Amino acid sequence: MSDILFLAHRVPYPPDRGDKVRSHHVMRHLSTLGRVHLASFADDPRDLGHDAALQQWCASAVVVPRTKGNARAAVEALAGGRAVSLAAFDYRAMRAAVARLLAARRYEAIYVYSGQMAQYLPDNARFVMDFVDLDSAKFTAYAEDARGPMRWMMRREARLLGAFERSVADRAQATLFVSAAEAALFGTGQVHAVENGIDTGFFDPAAVTPVAEAGPLIVFTGQMDYRPNIDAVRWFVREVLPGVPGRFAIVGRNPSAAVRALVGERVIVTGEVADVRGWIAAADVVVAPLLLARGVQNKVLEAMAMARPVVASTAAAEGIDHDGSIRVAGDAGAFVREVKALLDDPVAGDTLGQAARARTIARYGWDARLAPLAGLMGLQQ
Repeated sequence: MSDILFLAHRVPYPPDRGDKVRSHHVMRHLSTLGRVHLASFADDPRDLGHDAALQQWCASAVVVPRTKGNARAAVEALAGGRAVSLAAFDYRAMRAAVARLLAARRYEAIYVYSGQMAQYLPDNARFVMDFVDLDSAKFTAYAEDARGPMRWMMRREARLLGAFERSVADRAQATLFVSAAEAALFGTGQVHAVENGIDTGFFDPAAVTPVAEAGPLIVFTGQMDYRPNIDAVRWFVREVLPGVPGRFAIVGRNPSAAVRALVGERVIVTGEVADVRGWIAAADVVVAPLLLARGVQNKVLEAMAMARPVVASTAAAEGIDHDGSIRVAGDAGAFVREVKALLDDPVAGDTLGQAARARTIARYGWDARLAPLAGLMGLQQ
């Protein structure tokens, strides 16, 4: 049986945020191809206690706590002429762990999840690089909205990270992105789109009890200390909510101060919940008003699988082959019209939701999405 080295920037269990959903299913799929040896970071203390769970899929697992703050990472990056994103994940303990793993055995394949982890491989290593999204493009977009020193920092990050991404792709046997749009944006080398999937058995409305909240209820889900999510809900509350009825529930862990400040008579901020499915099931409409989005949005696929009507921004919908089973809104006025129309006509909303679930079942099963990995890694299934 093949040995596979899997480097991931966050522990791929539990699959409780977007990037960990993809890495979790990648880990599970790799375990069907060989013995997986995992090296990953934990930036949440709770992620240090999952050894027994990881043993279901991994022959060995090394998890390094990541405690470096943004300020320290920025200082190190400026002093070393590096991208902050790389300095934030630069740890001696991880370098030592990867060196030990590489010395211990010969790997038939190496899978690197997220660009920050590529810094741990020697130049002569053969590996598949899963960038997921094109992070340098994200910082280019941030720079357009920033001012003063922050604009300079964002431009610097985009430039340095872009150069790093290209150098990694030049070394990789294959470079992966989560959507064809991201792959086309990168554009050079052996670039492939390997899309996200959805576990339609887990995200099944028949298996979930909705939370008891008075409606009409509009729901957004996501990691709420992540800037694109923060910007999305602030924009929605400011530009869309005044034009539609009902209450808006922001559901997700670690809400920032800016998100908590939105709480009011018509805005609920839950913080972390035990099971996000109950909130999705209770939604009359799920919204994804992301102003900046890269690749395939798990939050949209989850709502589709739960048979809820979805209104998504153009950016949030771009990577999803929805075949008309969600509504797409290009500006605040369109969001108001689409959300209000679905709230006014629950039958139309239920019909749209059922079409969305059917689409996810037909198009987005994880096994089908990840089937190309064996060939890309040079392994036999």
